Amino acid sequence: MANEPEDMIMPMLREMRGEMREMRSEMHEMKQQLDKLESGQKTIRQALTADTMMSKFVTGDFEERIFELERKVEALSKGN
Repeated sequence: MANEPEDMIMPMLREMRGEMREMRSEMHEMKQQLDKLESGQKTIRQALTADTMMSKFVTGDFEERIFELERKVEALSKGN
């Protein structure tokens, strides 16, 4: 009977080690998934930034063209 608790401790420790390995493995998988999500978010943010910059560029180009046309129309109006 005196050896009985000792016989229980080792298997329990082995079981706990196994569970800890499983948890580490699961946490590693979760970390990989989070890394993928963060990478995807970064790509989306970069794409949105690029799209915004292009929109501003195009809008600015159109505004500049419109401004030039308004000046020409005004010059023609004053010439008549």
